[in-house]
Formats: sequence, structure tokens, C-alpha cells
Amino acid sequence: MPRLWLLSDPARLPDPLPLLARLPRGAAVLLRGAGPALVAAAAGRVRARGLVLILAGDGRAALAVRAGLHVPDHRPTRHPWPFLLTRRRAAPRARPLLSLAVHGRAGVARARRMGADAALVSPVFPTASHPGAPALGPLRWAALARALPCPAVALGGMSARRARRLPRGLCAGWAAIGAWAADA
Repeated sequence: MPRLWLLSDPARLPDPLPLLARLPRGAAVLLRGAGPALVAAAAGRVRARGLVLILAGDGRAALAVRAGLHVPDHRPTRHPWPFLLTRRRAAPRARPLLSLAVHGRAGVARARRMGADAALVSPVFPTASHPGAPALGPLRWAALARALPCPAVALGGMSARRARRLPRGLCAGWAAIGAWAADA
């Protein structure tokens, strides 16, 4: 399971390619709202660097580039069934990664139903992606993480420093947009 996750964002980080060289081997790159050209370019670079590629919201596109799938909470996922059937048929070590967005108890139940490998629990702290939205804070984040059937990845206002504020046994990793972009 990747400990560090870089998320693209159509508004805040539309082209994450320059940041890939800074990621350690085994880190995840989750592309959200990426067009086919960016997905194709990222797929080659991610494999060459030993990173894990995950596409948000499109099961067929994820299968086409041998990537994992991230299921967002507030947007529908296109073509999830081919991806889920491929996961079911694959040997455990060959299964593509399935991650889900979790913002509350409904997300925890969905992670259980879908057999998720990881859940991005958010927003832990106030975030520029959703200005003014209420943050979970470390205690409510930990309560959701404890209830999950899979590892919890912290998202929302995250940095290496803030990740240390979360319980070690519960926090499988952290994900960010702004923290990586700010380091660039």
C-alpha cells in the first residue's frame, strides 16, 4: 500500500508530471479529471519510476492503462463493472488497486461493500480544494479510520508534518495536492 499519494486536480494541479521525479518509489499518483494525453504520458513515467498509477472515476480507462481505480464520493464512476470483474478474477497479487473517497459513515459502508484496498478519508484539515468546508480534525478522522475494513489514507490540508498528528497505527499514509505543488 502506498504511503505517499500525489493527487492531480484540474484546477490546482492539472499537470502533475513535473512532480513525479520527486516522489519516492512505491508512491501513488492519483489522476483526477485527466484527459487521455495526460493519462498516457503519466502511465509511462509512473511505471519507469516504480510508482503506482490510479485513475479517478473511469474503470475502463483504468484497465486500458493497467492502473488502479479511485471511486469518488460526489461524482459517478463510469464503467465500474469491468474493473470490478477484473479484480474479482485476478490473483490477489495481480489485482488492480481500488481506492474510495470517504467523508463519513456512508463511505465506510461503501468501502466495505466494494472490498476497497484503501480509503482516502477527508478532509482531515482545512483545505484549499474546498475553502470553508468543515474539516474532520484528527479525532473524527481516527474514528472513521477505525471503522474502515481497509487502510485509511489521510487527505485534506495534509503535509508530512500534519501526518504525524494522526495515530500511527491508523494512518496508512497521506495524500495531497497543495503540499506537493508547494514543494515544487
